[in-house]
Amino acid sequence: MPNTLSPPGRGKGEGEWRRRALLLLAFLGLSAFDAVETPMLANAVGAGSLPPVEKRLPLTPLVEPMDRPWQSPGRHGGDLRLLMARTKDTRLIYVYSYARLVALTPNLRIVPDILERVDVEEGRIFTFTLRRGHRWSDGHPFTAEDFRYWWEDMANNAKRSPGGPPPEMLVAGEAPKFEVLDAAAVRYTWSRPNPFFLPMLAGAKPVEIYAPAHYLRRFHPRFTEPLELKQRVEAERQKSWQQLHNRKDNLTEFDNPDLPTLQPWVPTTAPPAERFIFVRNPYFHRVDPAGRQLPYIDRLIMTVADAKIIPAKTGAGESDLQARYLRFDNYTFLKQGAKRNDYRVTLWRTGIGAQMALFPNLNCNDPVWRALNRDVRYRRALSLAIDREEMNQVIYYGLAIPTNNTLLEVSPLWTPAYRDRWAQFDVRQANRLLDEIGLTERDVNGVRLLPDGRPLEIVVETAGESTEETDALELIADGWRRVGARLYIRSSQLDVFRNRIFAGDTCMSISRGLDNAIATAEMSPAELVPVDQAKYQWPKWGQFFQTMGKDGERPDMPEARDLLEAFRAWRDAPDEAGRAAAWTRILTLNAEQVFTIGTVAGVPQPVVARRTLRNVPEEGLFNYDPGAHFGLYRPDGFWFDGKG
Repeated sequence: MPNTLSPPGRGKGEGEWRRRALLLLAFLGLSAFDAVETPMLANAVGAGSLPPVEKRLPLTPLVEPMDRPWQSPGRHGGDLRLLMARTKDTRLIYVYSYARLVALTPNLRIVPDILERVDVEEGRIFTFTLRRGHRWSDGHPFTAEDFRYWWEDMANNAKRSPGGPPPEMLVAGEAPKFEVLDAAAVRYTWSRPNPFFLPMLAGAKPVEIYAPAHYLRRFHPRFTEPLELKQRVEAERQKSWQQLHNRKDNLTEFDNPDLPTLQPWVPTTAPPAERFIFVRNPYFHRVDPAGRQLPYIDRLIMTVADAKIIPAKTGAGESDLQARYLRFDNYTFLKQGAKRNDYRVTLWRTGIGAQMALFPNLNCNDPVWRALNRDVRYRRALSLAIDREEMNQVIYYGLAIPTNNTLLEVSPLWTPAYRDRWAQFDVRQANRLLDEIGLTERDVNGVRLLPDGRPLEIVVETAGESTEETDALELIADGWRRVGARLYIRSSQLDVFRNRIFAGDTCMSISRGLDNAIATAEMSPAELVPVDQAKYQWPKWGQFFQTMGKDGERPDMPEARDLLEAFRAWRDAPDEAGRAAAWTRILTLNAEQVFTIGTVAGVPQPVVARRTLRNVPEEGLFNYDPGAHFGLYRPDGFWFDGKG
């Protein structure tokens, strides 16, 4: 676990802490006197309603070096406009903001962020050291009490959380031992390694294991008189204190302007609204090398518009930074308006395993289709009968990557074999494999017949109706026709689509591939293992794992059991090398067994940025988790060159 700044010790008085912190800042070339006041806040500081910047910063702020190839130190000021399609997209501002206890760097290393230091012992004991002097956006100290409150008064309060702590905090059903070591240090201890913990905290939308206790106590019966709390519940038209607390305490929804935050911008608009404003957090913990407190940009302005017209509005220059709701087929149109409306358009890579992947349901109810889906020769044959290069050229102008549904080359775990195994267009070999299975009889139209006499007509179910998906399926159908199979499309609403898969009524579906195709050994390989019902190739096995055997079906294929064994090896590995070895087993099994059938990946994502907006890389990775979309590139370091 890499550390950034280490505290000089514990048990010292505030004066001693500040003296030592100043020495450390001086060593870094950043003395308290170097801190630069933010122009937007200067009047408030002058009027005495806000402390000066050196008193708003933690004693050891996080110094962003601004030394990556696309970065340079900037200046304060400006409004950044974004377009979103739903009021709930305020949560994406939280994602973009990306201040986390620990965070990913652009090269996918996990480092302390809000935390000053993390110490990990035996992979199971995690000691977190906070930045002394760090404050919430309302100026109240951020301390160990905020972790204690979340753990004891929220996560372990049986009335507020009847199910106990969230699953992300459990290891094989075991909750950690939580300790407050002092006002700036807490510890979580499990009896076995927990490799999920830090990657979860660095996620796009983690379980935030702290909460602003000073604000939330007023909604909690342990800290508030019953009559007073009852009046608050009634005033907010809620049914119970639990409901009121839940409505007020969600740090990740970014929809409560009164809830203090540690993110670079603070929401000021309560929904419902069509225009949301987020203003700079005067107590944010990051600074640039020149002592300017981040973020550089004063305000984010999020306007809600119909998703269908967001590309047009972006092309008209109504957004300063946009990728959400833009598609690759908008690229040409966006380029045409770039000069006229003073923005630039770049293409970033997406970080998913496949733009579209096919999912043979190994748990489908029909016994004939189930047996066929479980025959690896059938899955390999269908994969070999897809001309991925043609799809790449026809739909993506050759800019995507023909591949299995696996990791991308940017991942340190990637090898060409994972991309290419059983993914070369080879009709002859596909036909040979289908013959081997015994599907040699055909009807008058040349369609192979199943063992029970039905034609090999594969219904691919989808929750999407995009032309991109339809075009891709038509190309796949052409290839499958050449091996004696027919493809039919069935569309339904997302809920219906999922429920049919979960129930085993669907034999084949199509959806996007791996969410995290840029994984490192420290990240969980759970997407490639039958531990999640939401993975459409083995929903009942995943349900069995998630319910600890109460529902679903026990995995009864040897290869599935091999995956689970490799997953346990990853979970229990004492070091990175052990986890990398487990990843190799899992990736190799998936490549050989073709549990899902990938198509193409790395489809370019148009990113539109105002021409004067700096520190936005020309080439980047646009991925939700890991990556937090723009968050990986620290939007608090974006700045306007000239008038914003």
